[in-house]
Amino acid sequence: MRFRDLNRKLLLSGNEAIALGAYEASVRVATAYPGTPSTEILEALTQYEDIYTEWSVNEKVALEVSLGASIGGVRAMSSMKHVGLNVAADPLFTAAYTGIRGGLVIVTADDPEMHSSQNAQDNRNYAPFARVPMLEPSDPQEAKEFTKLAFSISETFDIPVLVRTTTRLSHVSGIVIPSSRRQRPRVRPSIERMPQKFVMLPVHARQRRQALEDRLSRLREFSETFKGHRIHRGSREIGIITSGVSYNYVMEALPEASVLKLGLIYPLPETLIRRFASRVRRLYVVEELDPYLETQIKAMGIDCTGKEIIPSQGELNPAKVRSAITGKNRKVFPSVEVPKRPPVLCPGCPHRGIFYAISRLGVFVSGDIGCYTLAALPPLRAMDTCVCMGASIGMGFGIEKGLGRKAHGKVVSVIGESTFIHSGITHIVNMVYNGSTSTVVILDNRVTAMTGHQPNPVTGLTAKGEPTVELDLEALLRGIGVEHVHVINPHDIEDAYRVLKRELKRKALSVVISKAPCALLPEVRKAKRPAYEVISEECRGCRACLKIGCPAIWWVPEDNKKKGKARIQAYLCNGCGECEALCRFGAIVVSDAR
Repeated sequence: MRFRDLNRKLLLSGNEAIALGAYEASVRVATAYPGTPSTEILEALTQYEDIYTEWSVNEKVALEVSLGASIGGVRAMSSMKHVGLNVAADPLFTAAYTGIRGGLVIVTADDPEMHSSQNAQDNRNYAPFARVPMLEPSDPQEAKEFTKLAFSISETFDIPVLVRTTTRLSHVSGIVIPSSRRQRPRVRPSIERMPQKFVMLPVHARQRRQALEDRLSRLREFSETFKGHRIHRGSREIGIITSGVSYNYVMEALPEASVLKLGLIYPLPETLIRRFASRVRRLYVVEELDPYLETQIKAMGIDCTGKEIIPSQGELNPAKVRSAITGKNRKVFPSVEVPKRPPVLCPGCPHRGIFYAISRLGVFVSGDIGCYTLAALPPLRAMDTCVCMGASIGMGFGIEKGLGRKAHGKVVSVIGESTFIHSGITHIVNMVYNGSTSTVVILDNRVTAMTGHQPNPVTGLTAKGEPTVELDLEALLRGIGVEHVHVINPHDIEDAYRVLKRELKRKALSVVISKAPCALLPEVRKAKRPAYEVISEECRGCRACLKIGCPAIWWVPEDNKKKGKARIQAYLCNGCGECEALCRFGAIVVSDAR
């Protein structure tokens, strides 16, 4: 979306506001790897024709592309979820030494409640670890303004800048006031050879480390007067130091308290904190997850209360904050009991067929990150590990090498095509090089589905939807030395089962590509596929069709509740036909309903 009417107030999410801030800051290059809760930042940036945007193959690549653009003198930004910064940590730490030319900003979006993540790490800890400044906005308007400030700070102090958000800020909507695109980089785009600055030989790195300390010293002085800090003067009885989205919880829970909201959370403004602490009788630190602020404030010799009473797990809210500090709580709306609805694979999902086939083999499944992780749940129960992007292949190989013959034919690694491109290719190279005899399944549903259908190299489309080269996974695998590559249709359950059973017996590395498009892709949804129905008179109540866990198939118990029959909801059925293949009695047939 392009915002030309500068007099109009906008209702934007935090992610959209960050994108607008980057546009107003004259960003030229924006890179990312999709991951909740950061995905919408790059999606919003693709709307601007004069900004180069890309879905990079992983976060390390994304940051290195942005760093290269910065070295070329243009402003660049990389956005990623919290665990993505782990992948990008290698270039981040050294970029703090080299510094930048054009402003370089990295947005890291944390997920404290683990709504869509495998852990809840607190990425504020990366700031002192990497020795780079970090800003933490508390609402969409601040998200826009802090993004612009981050580019200014980056160029003023010759350093990358982290902007930290959380799920609540990323996805909440708020009023944002746009402004003109007047902010310009301090340097002109050009190629400048500066080996002492950008070639990190030990002799140069030692010099740049000292330069980094000098920059941090100046940043500490800057932090004392940073305009993103805010003081709310209230009662002297209670003082609260907070930052980010926690500030909103504090102001709603305890509007009578004095509050110091920190906008630049590394380096911290020690003098400002001491002055505020001296003016209140009791000092509290309210923050989500780790005692990041609390630890540093206590290290200053300032007495305060934090994680002794503030929960250290999950998201905060006003009720939790007020209850923790006062022991009281305001009346809230009564809770409403709702039926438990465990997450399931969508009707027609191509992953369902392949995981059903795997479940019949009784093997150990080394799994990965994606929609398909839901296969760990009943009734499929076909995933035994899930650690991080790309780990499934390496962990499966580790079991093979650790157990030797005992593991042969008993372990299979599964990974989505986007995750395979992200960090699975190197594992396959490692297996080829080190003589693996394992079986790997690549779940190719033609899109990065879990985060909202972003394109990736197999789709043949760029982030802006422009045609590009379509990566041929089969050719890639053969090119790196995999001799046994097989492409199957996962909706053909029996064929999938036969191929997997055969490949697990093979005493050589093999890769099975389970290839079928995501059921929610527009072209799949528009296709006129038949719905299925159950002929009640033919249904024997064997429950075989329930074993694939399709939400379109319902079980209708009879009066005694011990028996019953299946029923298919036509409005949910995607027409994949897997249930028909499972019914031995011919009770499931194509419906005339559509």
